[in-house]
Amino acid sequence: MQAVLFDMDGVLVNSEDYWTEFQRDQLLPAAVPDGDVDVAEVTGMNYRETYDYLEETYGTAIGRDDFEDRFETAARAMYRDHVDLLDGLPGLLERLEDRGLETAVVSSSPQEWIGWVLERFELEDDFDEVISAEDIDAAGKPAPDVFEYAASEVGASAAECVVVEDSENGVEAGARAGAFVVAYRIDAHDGLDLSPADDVADSPAELRETVLEASER
Repeated sequence: MQAVLFDMDGVLVNSEDYWTEFQRDQLLPAAVPDGDVDVAEVTGMNYRETYDYLEETYGTAIGRDDFEDRFETAARAMYRDHVDLLDGLPGLLERLEDRGLETAVVSSSPQEWIGWVLERFELEDDFDEVISAEDIDAAGKPAPDVFEYAASEVGASAAECVVVEDSENGVEAGARAGAFVVAYRIDAHDGLDLSPADDVADSPAELRETVLEASER
């Protein structure tokens, strides 16, 4: 392998715990009050694409600007004050660097949100590339485009990359790109279909070891 591509939400930080609660209890009931929307349907999507999906699939009771404002307000508080870093991440990144692997953040979140996380945990210089799905004019996850783009940015083919994801949409995107996919099963996502992944980890320690093993392929 030549590179490891990390999703941010649910992998680098435990923000999916907060996003799941926010969307389940506040956002989705406001946006689709007459629908029964499973949070898993939209997990891993860019939040602007989430609105498009909800509008097309269910019809929405609030406007786009209101929807995006609610998301952005929640994100600012969450990333700056509440989320915790994946246990042992700095050591994992050091070991990957020692092996000569490139690393990248590949997220559906906007660059500003990613920047809040990297600044808060002093990780600005720890990744070779930081890529938001908003950086490219292509479909977001579960389409493979963002991982194909990320692979090219780190000088590898997708087949030479390990993708680390926690959501169904993210796992599917990595698999469709042809990467080796490590799924991280977290409490915030109960009962997800992670079958497209090549391996599944259930704890931070297991995730670190699984990524290291996959990077040697």
